[in-house]
Amino acid sequence: MRIVVQRVKSASVTVDGQVVSKIGPGAMALVGLHEHDTTQDLQYCCKKLLACKLWANASGPWRHGVKQKKFELLCVSQFTLYGKLSKKNQPDYKHSMKAIPAQALYNQFLDMLRESYEKDKIFDGVFGAMMDVELINDGPVTLVIESEPHAPSSADGGDNEVSNNDNKE
Repeated sequence: MRIVVQRVKSASVTVDGQVVSKIGPGAMALVGLHEHDTTQDLQYCCKKLLACKLWANASGPWRHGVKQKKFELLCVSQFTLYGKLSKKNQPDYKHSMKAIPAQALYNQFLDMLRESYEKDKIFDGVFGAMMDVELINDGPVTLVIESEPHAPSSADGGDNEVSNNDNKE
């Protein structure tokens, strides 16, 4: 699971000319699901997203997260976060989770956020829709949260790519 989180002064999502979500100060998160993501990835990223310290307090910078500030969070499903460019520079999304299972996991992720924070502070776009996403980035501050990559097993018919990430906490 990969999340690009941005500290924002405001953000909104518009679909077919109608604003479907809008927040004031807080964070906007582009959420991408990898084809091998599980509930454990959702739990890890939920915890990290709600705890990431993007704001200052009296003691200094990077001391408060969205929950501590009681700010809002806008999530936008973004399968293109797992896109790669082919040799012909065409996008390839084969590592993104397919739409039906992705929608189920994405909704589960939103439920986790709402259960771990306040339901009325978690907003999202429209899964699978063409969305106009507007934001005023505060800083700018932009970070990437990523769960541990998974290597497909040979039983999955995968290509046995193995990724190691030593930067995990």
